[in-house]
Amino acid sequence: MVQITYVCFVPKTKRDRLRQVLESEDTRPIQWAEKASWGGSEFYFSGPSLLVRKTHSYISWWVAQD
Repeated sequence: MVQITYVCFVPKTKRDRLRQVLESEDTRPIQWAEKASWGGSEFYFSGPSLLVRKTHSYISWWVAQD
């Protein structure tokens, strides 16, 4: 099975909510990590390629919603 890593930038206004959801759910087989910066956070998602792509796509869509 191919493993990949995708990165999503999440602005400060949404990063706490995303972190809260990720910490409260069993996200296996995806592993995630957060790297915070002044304007937001980079969330790294690693795991099976299809699942990570779908996760990245959904989070990118969610971040774009206002």
